[in-house]
Formats: sequence, C-alpha cells, structure tokens
Amino acid sequence: MIQRVQSIWLFLAAIVLVLMLFLPVLTKENKTVETSIHTVGLYQDVVGKPGPGLLKEQFTPLLITNIVVALLCFVNIFNFRKRALQKRIAILSIIAIGAFAFWCSIFAQKLPGGIDGAHFDFGAYLPAISILFCVLAIFGINKDEKLIRSAERLR
Repeated sequence: MIQRVQSIWLFLAAIVLVLMLFLPVLTKENKTVETSIHTVGLYQDVVGKPGPGLLKEQFTPLLITNIVVALLCFVNIFNFRKRALQKRIAILSIIAIGAFAFWCSIFAQKLPGGIDGAHFDFGAYLPAISILFCVLAIFGINKDEKLIRSAERLR
C-alpha cells in the first residue's frame, strides 16, 4: 500500500529534489555583485539592494532534468505492488540523481570568474540527501520482500 515506509522515503527524496529548484547551489560574492547558480539558472544580485536577483542565464535542460528525476521518485511510490520493479526504478533514480549532480557541477563552472572564491550552498548537498532517501527506500523494499516470503512459508 501507499503507507509503506519505502513510500515515505521516496516521497522525501522527491521533495528534496523539488527543493533544489528554489535553493542556490553555488554562490560567489564580489564587492558589488553576488552571483548564484540555481538549477533554474544564473542569478546576479547587487549587494545591499533588497529584492530578488536578476536572471542572467537560464539552464532549461538542467531544470527539466531536475523535474524529471523528482517525478521519477514520486511516481515510483505507486509501484508498491511490483516490488522488484520498484527496487529497479529506485536504483535507476540513484543513478539519475548522481548524473544530475554531476551535470550541476558542470553548469557551476559557468560562474563568471570561475569557481575560485565561491562557496557551496545548501542546494549542493540536496542530491546526496535524496540518494540517501532512495537507499533507505530500497532497504524498506527488501524488508517488505522478506516479510512476504516469510508469510508465504507459513501458508
């Protein structure tokens, strides 16, 4: 059913990936301009000026990949009747999240002036957290399989 523990882990992985849309991955500050990389694009903000930053460059392929990986984790919740398929899709999600994180690092090199002097923000660590949630979901699927096999032996 949907209330199994692996469903909770997969839901949390999807939520964490959605958070990546809103949180910066990398930030670099100069004396006058603060530049940050999001999965949506490259933002520049004048230091000391309130309000949102200006979108300088949009990363549409990265944005689409972020949404697809989050949907993959979310849709996998509803495969609770097919545990083997659910486990394979969770492994595929881990690989996709790893590739997405690598791709984010490639886009981070588009930061004006390079990565030198930049610091990683909370968004940079979210792929690792979502991979952890997917691994915990796989452990939950394995636990479910053991429980069902033991119940079948009792019959």
